[in-house]
Amino acid sequence: MPEIIKPLFPLGRLVVTPGALAALEENSTGCTEFLERHVTGDWGEILCKEDRQTNVEAVASGMRILSAYRLEDGTRIWLITEADRSSTCCLLPSEY
Repeated sequence: MPEIIKPLFPLGRLVVTPGALAALEENSTGCTEFLERHVTGDWGEILCKEDRQTNVEAVASGMRILSAYRLEDGTRIWLITEADRSSTCCLLPSEY
């Protein structure tokens, strides 16, 4: 039986920018895999130690949470959950 990991915070409304949507489609993937990683504390392989610690603190204090991932073709995508947990956006760094 697969392990069930409890979400660390609410995602709120889910939003995907046009650039991220195109990149996900080009890589034949969706955002679900990355959302699951984001909400369970897997901030991605791109973030530095300090940014990871900031996310840990943000979960506890209610601040903005940022995860960064690479798609199969190397394209970077970010997931940002707002401090008030009203929304989570999947975007390219250039769309920030």
